[in-house]
Parts: sequence; structure tokens; C-alpha cells
Amino acid sequence: MSILFTAPRPTCLYEDEHLLVLEKPAGLLSVPGRGSDKQDCLIHRALQDWPDALVVHRLDMATSGLLIFARSKEVQRILGDAFAARQVYKRYTAIVHGHVAANADNAWSLVDAPLICDWERRPLQMVDPVTGKPSLTQYRPAPDQAGVPGGCTRLCLEPVTGRSHQLRVHMMHIGHPMLGDALYAPAPVAALSPRLFLHAMELKFTHPVHGNPLHIESPAPF
Repeated sequence: MSILFTAPRPTCLYEDEHLLVLEKPAGLLSVPGRGSDKQDCLIHRALQDWPDALVVHRLDMATSGLLIFARSKEVQRILGDAFAARQVYKRYTAIVHGHVAANADNAWSLVDAPLICDWERRPLQMVDPVTGKPSLTQYRPAPDQAGVPGGCTRLCLEPVTGRSHQLRVHMMHIGHPMLGDALYAPAPVAALSPRLFLHAMELKFTHPVHGNPLHIESPAPF
């Protein structure tokens, strides 16, 4: 594939002949969009150094963090099936507005709020308990709250399902919008950060070829 630009080499946290785990910066597309101004994306940057890289899953443009890329069609298929079967463990961290109290023993809380596309305002999503698709998110306050702005909380988030914008909409739904969320947060909360405070920080999955467990972590840049 011909790349018409020279972009920074992506940060690679795992590499072998079968797959890559790269770090996506906030503000960068995972895959190209429509138009010449939306061609700079993580897959195009990856192809400059790994010409066999293939997309397995995506992150929202505003979200930073870990993405897996396959290096063959067969590995792409196996990993895609693993995501569909919820066999890939994903953990995110976010900073949200408001105080979120920990449960006893810091147990996980659950958001169960079905989601559907808000067609009049797409690509926005919305909670719809009647026609929405089942959507589940676990959350709890992070052990370390150092550096978090006053009146805010750093959360650990585990999506059980993988709906578009799920984490952002679910946190807004329970009254704790993410800082810097230009799509869903009220303007004063969105203005608290120039970027969305949401980062894909951890992946656990079984290697699709040799079967060994892989555990990749990426500290949040905020």
C-alpha cells in the first residue's frame, strides 16, 4: 500500500511474527476515514514499519491506548473471533467528573444500560432500554488518585460488551461524564481537558498461534 505521508513510528509494546500491540495516541484515527484529510491513522503509520499489519479492532479517535494488529489473515480471523467471544480482557482508565465512592472491598459496580445509535445525531449513541442492544460496563475507583483534579475521580473500567462509545455514554448515564469528552459531557466538563481522559491501558489474551497467555500494559498519559 502506498503511504503518501511520513508520520512518527508508532510505539510498539509487543512484536512477533504473528501480531503487534501498538499504542495509539489520542486524536489519531485507528483506520482511515473519508476524505484526504482523514488518511493519517494508526494502521497507515503501522504499515510504514510493518507492511503486513492488519486491523483487528479499533479505538475511538479521542481515546488513547493499546491496539492489536495481526500479521496474517489467519491470525486476524482468530483474534477477531476471540474478541467476538469476549475472550480478550480489556481494562481502561478514565477521569470522570464528580466523586465516585468505592464499594465494600472496592468491588466492581455494573452499568447495565442498552445502547443504540442516535440516528438524528450520529455517530452519537444513546441509552434506550426498549430497543437498545445489551451493554454492560464494570467500574470502580482506581487505587491511586494522585494528580486527579479536585471534584473528579480516576476510574478503572472493564467493558463486558463492546458497543460504540460505550464507556463514554455509560459514565455520562450514571452522572459522571469524562473530562474532555466533547461528544457527551456538558461544556464545562468537556473544557476541563484538551483531550478525552480515556485510555486503553491493559490487554490480556491467548496468543493465537502458540497459545501462551499475553498480558500487555500501558500507563495512562494523564
